[in-house]
Order: sequence, then structure tokens, then C-alpha cells
Amino acid sequence: MTRPAVFLDRDGVLNEPVVRDGRPHPPADASALIVYEEAAEAVRALREAGFALVVVTNQPDVARGTTPRAVVDAINARLREQLPLDDVLVCPHDDGDRCDCRKPLPGLMTRGARLHDIDLARSYLVGDRWRDVEAGAAAGCRTVFIDRSWAERPPSTMPTARAASVLEAARWIIADSGSTMQQLDASPETVSLDALRVKLFADGADLDGIAKLAANPRIAGFTTNPTLMRKAGITDYETFGRRALEIVGGRPLSYEVFADDAAEMLRQARKLAGWGDNVYVKIPVSDTQGNRTDDVVRELTRDGIKVNVTALMTEAQVVRVVDTLQGTRGAYVSVFAGRVADTGRDPVPMMKRSATVCETVPNVELIWASPRELLNVFQADAAGVHVITATHDILAKLELVGKDLDEYSLDTVKMFHCDAAGAGFTL
Repeated sequence: MTRPAVFLDRDGVLNEPVVRDGRPHPPADASALIVYEEAAEAVRALREAGFALVVVTNQPDVARGTTPRAVVDAINARLREQLPLDDVLVCPHDDGDRCDCRKPLPGLMTRGARLHDIDLARSYLVGDRWRDVEAGAAAGCRTVFIDRSWAERPPSTMPTARAASVLEAARWIIADSGSTMQQLDASPETVSLDALRVKLFADGADLDGIAKLAANPRIAGFTTNPTLMRKAGITDYETFGRRALEIVGGRPLSYEVFADDAAEMLRQARKLAGWGDNVYVKIPVSDTQGNRTDDVVRELTRDGIKVNVTALMTEAQVVRVVDTLQGTRGAYVSVFAGRVADTGRDPVPMMKRSATVCETVPNVELIWASPRELLNVFQADAAGVHVITATHDILAKLELVGKDLDEYSLDTVKMFHCDAAGAGFTL
């Protein structure tokens, strides 16, 4: 069974670095290692909380020929004598070397996950440099940045949290990981639509279906996409779009651009936004070549256009996208939790953490997109997700919520019996 971990940078997080020209460097040898006083308490608390503890450290002086690998290993051995660590993983390479382990690449974390059966989605990285934060995010971990104001650029990826020391980081991680999620009690006495806090959005492109759901006060908004529109036989985007806006009556409605280059995305987005103030323009998280659309989202946000950034599937994407939404009038971040589940991964822990990330920027809400069953509505609610989109067939099952299970069992038996009789089966 996999377990969560805390990945820790070494110099500047667990031990005092040697500072030259405003930047941190490793101690010269094992005798010069000075572990921070609070590191032992931090590591002990994290271990008691059930985390694996893995140090991940860049040591490019090995590749540069200025520090022998034996010296690095001796420093790490001394560190492990003083702190109860599970492992110390080292990247000995320099910029320009072909490797996947030099932070900001995530190779050290993925290697640690393989070696120690670690669930990266439930793990954290604590670091004091931009390379640490970006590596942790790339690995799918939550990140805590100890900002020591080194003479280098800040992280381009927004950390999940900031701390003044490794002990403060540990306390935050323990509190964050230990925050209790409401568990769904599946008994008919406790399942209730009235208790839901998550907003229900209908996802579809059939105007008659949209009109029917618009009459339901539980439906708080609407979304659509080019795939649904094509399946519904829509050929005139604008005619359909304007008619749907008339039907939904001021509730939020998301329309997606279909361009694959930034300039055309911006043009289409501005036209869609002009149809109404309740329009949220869907921007895919990347183009079809995998190029990020961050600059498009930033420009639209700066222009006051509401966006729905869509097709996200990792926490690293959530952290990055939320950072582009600073100052938004209103925005959604759509994580395709259903597709995540299709890969055999449980999306609930990720969605819980993503909801917390979204709350760091005002007016940003998280969407649980592409649900597979009605149960996902209650899972999204328990995880603190703001919105869940659902197709008409899933929303049609709302009438089953709270149904007596003995009665439902009997209905199922009757269905099988009637279908067998109707088929005229004999044995």
C-alpha cells in the first residue's frame, strides 16, 4: 500500500548553507554540517504523522569536479545520523547534463516514489529555492516554500504554502493533511440533496434538455463544449449560443473556444464574452501541441473577461493555472476528475487539495468535471469542491437520492422478472 511522503531539500531547509553572493551552497564536508535546531522536531513530528521522509538534493559540484561524490555521501551519512530520514536522494548533475533528476525536474521525487511506495498525490515538498517548488509541483506534490530571499528568481509556480522554517512547514503539513474530510454515509437516512453545498451545473448541448433543466432550481449553471455540440448536431455556434443564453436566464454558462493558437483563442474569447456578462469563456489548459495557455488566460483575466480553464488533470496544473487568475472578476478551474478516475487513480484527495489552492485567489472556483456517476456529486461536496458539472443522464438520477434501498432492491428484482417474461425465455 502506498503512503504519503514529505520530500525535503537539504541545504537551507534541514541544515545551514554556506552563503556566497547571496546564494546558498553546501557545507565543505561532513564536519562542517550544522543541522538547524528545529529540524529534529520537524522531522520527528512528520514521522509521527505517518509520512515517509526523503531528502532530495541537487549537488552539481560533483559534475563540476569541485566536490567528490564521496564528500557528498559523507555529509548525507552525517545528516542521517542526526535525523531519522528514510532516504537521501542526490542529483550529481549540472545544468546542461541530460538527466531527469536535477530539480526543477521531478525525477528525484518519482524515483523516491518507486523506491518507497509513495503516493505523490498525497505528498509534499519543502524547499527554499525556485527549483524545489517547481520540481515538487511537476511531481504532483503540494509544495511549501521557505523564502530565505536568496539572490535568485522566485518560483514561477505558486507554492501551495509558505513558511519561515522547516518546523513551521511541518506544522502546516500536519494540519493540512489532517483536516478531516466529511465522509459520505451511504444510508438512506443521511443522503440528502438539501445538505449539499456543491453547486450543480448541467453539461450539455440539447436546447430542449437545457430548457427542462433550467426549470429546476437546483441547477445553478450550465456548461457545454464542442464535442457535446457536435453530438447534438449543432452547426451554427452563435445561434445556439445566444439561444441557450436566453433559456438559462442569467445563470453562468461556459462556452469554449475551438482555436489552437493564442491569437485566435483571444479573438474568439472576446467575441464569446461579448454575448453576455454571465458567459465564462472556456480556455483549454494547453493547445494540441501541449503548449501552455497561461499567457492567454492572464490577458483575458487582465481584460476583465471571466474564464473557465478546462481539461486539467494534475495538481501541478491547478497550482499553475490559479496563479494566472490573480485579480479575476470570476473564474472556474475545471479538473476532469472523472477522467482521472478512469486511469485507476482516486481523484478525491487531489480534488480536496485543489479546492484549497483555488481558495487562495478570490473569485476562483473549482469544478469537478466529467463525473461518471451520481455518487461523484456527494464526493465533490465532501471534498469542498465548489461546482460539479453533470450530463443530463446523471442529473436524471437525482430523483433516486435517498430512495429506500429495500424498495430499490425489490424494484430491481421486478425489472429482471418482467424483462425475462417479456423476452419469452424458456428453459
